[in-house]
Amino acid sequence: MIYLDHNATTQPAPQVIAAMLGVMQEAWGNPSSTHRFGQEAKARLELARQQVAKLIGAKPNELCFTSGGTEANNWAILGLLAPLGGTLKNGLVTARVEHPSVRTVAEDLEKAGAPVAWIPLGPGGEIVPEQVAQTAEVLARTVAAHGGDRVVVSCMWANNETGVINPVRAIADALDGARLRLREAGMPVRLFFHCDAVQAAGKLPVDAPASGVDALVFSAHKIHGVKGVGALWCRRGVKPVARQRGGSQEKEVRPGTENIAGAVGFGVAAEAAAVFVNDQEAQTRLRQIRDRLEAQILARIPEAVVNAAGLPRLGNTSSVAFPFLEAEAILVGLSEQGVCASAGSACSSGSIEASPVLLAAGIPEFLAHGTVRLSLSRNTTPQEVDQTAEILCRVVGRLRKLLPNH
Repeated sequence: MIYLDHNATTQPAPQVIAAMLGVMQEAWGNPSSTHRFGQEAKARLELARQQVAKLIGAKPNELCFTSGGTEANNWAILGLLAPLGGTLKNGLVTARVEHPSVRTVAEDLEKAGAPVAWIPLGPGGEIVPEQVAQTAEVLARTVAAHGGDRVVVSCMWANNETGVINPVRAIADALDGARLRLREAGMPVRLFFHCDAVQAAGKLPVDAPASGVDALVFSAHKIHGVKGVGALWCRRGVKPVARQRGGSQEKEVRPGTENIAGAVGFGVAAEAAAVFVNDQEAQTRLRQIRDRLEAQILARIPEAVVNAAGLPRLGNTSSVAFPFLEAEAILVGLSEQGVCASAGSACSSGSIEASPVLLAAGIPEFLAHGTVRLSLSRNTTPQEVDQTAEILCRVVGRLRKLLPNH
């Protein structure tokens, strides 16, 4: 099997599994218990918190564990919007290329009557800092006029479908300008910057405190940890309202007995990821393997298109469109020959729909329908991408013969 679906999930590393097994066998106590056995579990949890926080240059006490990126994104956005009469008085600014855990929250708030503004996008779905600031400033004035006091701006660090990397620090700087103009105009509205860094942390250097964001989310299973554990980092002084009640765990903002084994595995995965992101040779090697894959595909299928090819992209992500074909058919053909990949489209109510992210990025529908995402890991080999290119071109060629007019 050739696995090229690492943006969906990664294989847990052997050292992660070993560390988690050790916890489940030797330190399975409740970390809230005061006895020595419980405090041993607590010590392992806090060590994991240090390891995970270090990956993004943060302090351990600024980080809370969650069940994953989706919960953390929901909690950050809704928890920051919640004060002063609830979310419907306050506003959310985001883009239609965001992950569903952000995009659908915005859509639901919009349907409920909350002030929501969508950021105009550049070519290929690029987020332009000045557009973010302008959109946030306009919405902030609307929020102030209706008695609200805050706006949350949510922009992802790297896109999960196309791999496009957004200029996070530049967005933060542009928002600082918007904050200044709002203060000068006497607008009592606070702007918060939330960032979904699930696809970025562990793949490229991420320094949360230096980035200018107020809240940042990342997840274990994207960096060779296990599913079911993620993290929310918040800048000092930024504290999203708790979304649940029932205990004093995680600084009383996320009650419930912690997933110690998952957190410990996350810590081990974070340490390994930190080695990778600080290894320029390893990063270059991964980009070269990705480029090698794309070059082979384009050489054999000249009509294929690499989505967002001219933009900064994650070194592991290739979004390739095959005009007038259906991604599902391509993926079935790949799977039959042992290659695992994913598509930029979803099946809804029995009909095939193009990915809303790709369409929002300005990719024509005839390309979006035929887009396949190939996402590598730091363990992917040149031989695997060579085999994938050969198999993919064979599958596409067979499908072309079934549609000779395209």
